[in-house]
Amino acid sequence: MASALQLAAAARALAAGGIIAYPTEGVWGLGCDAYNAGAVSRLLQLKRRDWRKGLIVVGADFEQLRPLLRAPSRSALRRALAGWPGPITWVFPAAPAAPPWLTGAHGSIAVRVTAHAVAGGLCRAFGAPIVSTSANRSGQPPATGAAAVRRRFGDALAAVVPGALGGLSRPTPVRDAVSGALLRR
Repeated sequence: MASALQLAAAARALAAGGIIAYPTEGVWGLGCDAYNAGAVSRLLQLKRRDWRKGLIVVGADFEQLRPLLRAPSRSALRRALAGWPGPITWVFPAAPAAPPWLTGAHGSIAVRVTAHAVAGGLCRAFGAPIVSTSANRSGQPPATGAAAVRRRFGDALAAVVPGALGGLSRPTPVRDAVSGALLRR
């Protein structure tokens, strides 16, 4: 588990526009300040990921994510909140304030209120949601630990936050908030 000092150092790196690596519920992730277009652009370049795909954003609580999404109905919001905090990513219609570098070519945004101690601790220390994308180059398997992340991305990372994965054997499932349909197992 990351210490308060390690989380604070990672939060400073995020505030400075840096890209960090950290454990999540199922895989190691790369993250940055969700509201920093330059940081997100550098992260996408590092991953060799097409911006049009959009990105997942994680928060420590729903209030951190609320400005990014529009709840299509009370039942859709209740459905998502019933599984949060937890290892389920929900795709909501994007709010007008959601940056296009997060939504990609979609009118929606993927968000998660994480129950993972390190990911949640990062969002609390930073005071805002962060991008959460698997620690890999596009099309490659995600890194399985901190050492693999360092080997793959080295000096491009401003911080590697220690900690254990959250118990899933793959990235979190993704569901559509409007229909409840499973989009990714």
